Amino acid sequence: MVRYYEERFDEKKVGIIFGGKSSEHQISLQSAKSIIEAIDKNKYELVLIGIDKNGKWYLLDPNNYLRNMDNPKLIEMIPSDQRVNIVLGEHDCFFTTPDGRSLGNIDVIFPILHGSYGEDGSIQGLLRLMGKPFIGPSVLGSAVSMDKEVSKKLLSEAGLFIGKYFAYTKDRKGNIDYEKVKENLGTPVFVKPANQGSSVGISKVYEKKKFYMAVDEAFRYDNKIVIEEEIKGREIECAVLGNEDPIASLPGEVLFTDSFYSYDAKYINSGGVQLKVPAELDGDDVEKVKKEAIKAFKALQCNGVARVDFFLTKEGNLFVNEINTLPGFTKLSMYPKLWEVSGLPYKDLVNKMIALAIESHKQEQRLKKNL
Repeated sequence: MVRYYEERFDEKKVGIIFGGKSSEHQISLQSAKSIIEAIDKNKYELVLIGIDKNGKWYLLDPNNYLRNMDNPKLIEMIPSDQRVNIVLGEHDCFFTTPDGRSLGNIDVIFPILHGSYGEDGSIQGLLRLMGKPFIGPSVLGSAVSMDKEVSKKLLSEAGLFIGKYFAYTKDRKGNIDYEKVKENLGTPVFVKPANQGSSVGISKVYEKKKFYMAVDEAFRYDNKIVIEEEIKGREIECAVLGNEDPIASLPGEVLFTDSFYSYDAKYINSGGVQLKVPAELDGDDVEKVKKEAIKAFKALQCNGVARVDFFLTKEGNLFVNEINTLPGFTKLSMYPKLWEVSGLPYKDLVNKMIALAIESHKQEQRLKKNL
């Protein structure tokens, strides 16, 4: 039996789940690595659960769990011969190895699973059924924030500005007409999978010839796509943290050399993007961004953590682009940088997120379950 999974009672046990079946698998590995390196090992015992690209769960060694760590394109989990099972007990659900050894009472789960199955409410539903506290929004907040069409409708209903768009499911693919899109949205347009993050499957299209190729590409990643107008403005991002009374960080700005904030610019080519933290904004705009970020956070039923992304036009209009309920935590990621400059260092941020997860779980446990 490996020593680092022995039960301890003087510290909290944190389960970190990462990897996953989504197209953002390797981004998840990078985020997990950053969190594992930063977390206070004197305060928390770590249990690492890696999910491979086929959806199999493994117990990993915290001292030797990733390889090719310096190459974002090649980074991968080190194979483990210890699978993880979920056992439905008489009064509780818990994690075990195939030989029946329990991983112990995990106090809180940190699901670092970007994209499908990680940010869309799937893992949140599983953990909720298991009765485990977890970091980030619950099922509803995760699901509606992930779906770009649904989130736009809710944000608009809450009085926030959003850009013009069309949404199409795969069964309506034959109805997609470039001339109609151009007439209503202008050019260029962005073609996106409705339920993906990290700019996966996104294309910026200027002409008809490449438009339908972009549609096909987006449908490779989701059964629903959105086509959005281009909003010319500064890309401003704001981090939100909290449950019933959330707070917002100072805003940051994304500056990039590509035609848009692409996957490569975010995670691979660090020279292709600059994060201006904090953003150079006057006091009124800072307060406006913070206020609108909290408003968006609440409109989409979020709790715990989220990052709200805006476009700020030269006329001073602020449009919500999207909300990330599990923002990246890599060394290039905006979310921890925003809190750092707002006075909350990375290690303290992780402590706060864990505390919020436990607080949210306790509040839910107080609710009456039976008549």
